Amino acid sequence: MSKKEKTREKKNAAHVESEQICDDADEKYIDDFKVKNVVFYPFFKRAFDICASFFSIAVLIIPLLIVAIAIKIDSKGRVFYVSDRIGKRGKVFKLYKFRSMEENAEDKLASLLKDNQVEGDVTFKLKDDPRITNVGKFLRKTSIDELPQLFNILKGDMSFVGPRPCTPREFFLYTPKDMLRLSVPQGLTGEWQTHGRSNTTFEQMIDMDLDYIRHKRGFFYDLYLIFKTIGVALRQEGAE
Repeated sequence: MSKKEKTREKKNAAHVESEQICDDADEKYIDDFKVKNVVFYPFFKRAFDICASFFSIAVLIIPLLIVAIAIKIDSKGRVFYVSDRIGKRGKVFKLYKFRSMEENAEDKLASLLKDNQVEGDVTFKLKDDPRITNVGKFLRKTSIDELPQLFNILKGDMSFVGPRPCTPREFFLYTPKDMLRLSVPQGLTGEWQTHGRSNTTFEQMIDMDLDYIRHKRGFFYDLYLIFKTIGVALRQEGAE
């Protein structure tokens, strides 16, 4: 065996050993993982979700109608984008958003996946995505496209605060550790949205979500994240 082949074999062995160490660490993390329990927290969280989402819809109904009209004027297609998302414990539900892309955007997804800019290749993010409409750019920059999810919250599909619900495609690529983020209701906002959003990697998002689930979740911390989200949205931090 040549010196070059020996070097290559050592590198491969080191890579395999490194992967094994990571797998063992993840297995221990999964075994030790526990959701933080707070007395009466689920009750108050759901009560807040119902009252706050109903009030928000009532207050924002006129602005929401104006956005809907702008979408129809700007491009052909439906006002709302409805897609499958994975909720708590893997339950599938229909998530609502204002349409910010061309009507046939999903048909073009496969050809764009090769240009994915999110490290880890699980979530999909493309800067200057050609499928985004003119109005859609503004909606995304200000996070207004997410407002129809107030109806999801009112229905109980998701909560105001929690990990962002993933798509079935992303769910299929999850590792056992990634699956732990589905231990709680998925949310409109959370740690990831207030700490970088598009400026973070997939692994960082997972770590933030799991840290919230294990150590931080609670009624007052959720309120903190909601108010922080409003500030982040107004400053358009990490939005694309």
